[in-house]
Amino acid sequence: MNGARPKPAPRTTTRLATDRPPATAGGDRVEERAGGRRPTSRRQLVIAAVTPLVLIALWVAFLVATQPAPAGAGIGAPAPSFALADLDGNPLRLAGLRGRPVIVNFWASWCAPCVEEFPLLRAALAAHARDGLAIVGIVYLDRSEAARAFMARMGAKWPAAMDPGEAVAGQFGILNPPETFFIGRDGVIAGRQIGQLSAADLDRQLLLILGKE
Repeated sequence: MNGARPKPAPRTTTRLATDRPPATAGGDRVEERAGGRRPTSRRQLVIAAVTPLVLIALWVAFLVATQPAPAGAGIGAPAPSFALADLDGNPLRLAGLRGRPVIVNFWASWCAPCVEEFPLLRAALAAHARDGLAIVGIVYLDRSEAARAFMARMGAKWPAAMDPGEAVAGQFGILNPPETFFIGRDGVIAGRQIGQLSAADLDRQLLLILGKE
């Protein structure tokens, strides 16, 4: 032996299976990344997914709330004039009814509340025939075949017209049927019913337009 000391064997470290990244208090695991540790939380993922939807809903609600009413559709203003063809192809002009109290009803065959309204309108037309009451139906987002069948089934005798492109509905500011306007003999809007008419609603609105000539 020349007296040289043997070199010590290199030390090795064995990582046990239990040496895992620590978990957060909520049970979420912490991932080790090159840039540091970043907790990944299920709650954070849900919040990140839902927040854009909430913001979009709030923005839509803001736009609807701040949208100005269409010109001429308000109570006390002249009713927007229109000229359409009824379901039988006959011309239908609102101006041709000037001097008579008029109900303009926006409806559709798929509208459940319209089913409840039509008997009330039918009864009002019969009761106030001597007052010259006229009813005009404007079909909203529907097919002419379905509208014609609905009118026949409900026994409605007043004229109804399709509204190509919902142009008239746009003039009156319609968002969804049913909606009804009560127009006096002078052509001015005296009342407006958004949503389904009840018998009490109809009687109250009719009082506004059934004055003496």
